[in-house]
Amino acid sequence: MRPLALSTLLLAIAATPAMAQMSPPPQALGTMPATAQPMPAPMTQAAPAPMGAPIARPGNEIGTGQSLPLSNNAGNIGPADTTTPYAARLPNPGVGDNADPRAYLEAARNALAAGRTGEAQEAMERAETRLLIRSVRPSQANVPSQEPAVQQISEARQALGMGDRAGAMAKLAAALNNPELGQPSK
Repeated sequence: MRPLALSTLLLAIAATPAMAQMSPPPQALGTMPATAQPMPAPMTQAAPAPMGAPIARPGNEIGTGQSLPLSNNAGNIGPADTTTPYAARLPNPGVGDNADPRAYLEAARNALAAGRTGEAQEAMERAETRLLIRSVRPSQANVPSQEPAVQQISEARQALGMGDRAGAMAKLAAALNNPELGQPSK
């Protein structure tokens, strides 16, 4: 009897650290704040994929870069315009994938002037990404860039996120006039 009690006690002691490391219940992970609107239920249930077939969520064509949800409007730029835990796919700005930052900024300016805020946001994000490709020491990798053009594009995106299209246009104009971008292509 004594060996059984001792075995039980040792098992309980060994299990205590494992119980302390348990994750929170699944419903608490990735939940929206109480003020958020609930997500609508899906209209149909997808048929199970055949054995060996790649699994994709409905609306996502694997390998095409096309996925849902789509949006033509700018969003998820800052806390003021973020209403969902995911960002919608924005329209392609219509310049080549290997375009330089100036081409993306010109596309952003044209899209914004035409009221296509989602396309403008996508073009600004791509321009900023091109400018952020830089060589730094590993210890400086997490230090934000202090380049004026990067700051101007960031400010333009923030203005767009606050619904200030005129402010975004002004910041885009400043970025386009920045000598860091080089000369306009002819």
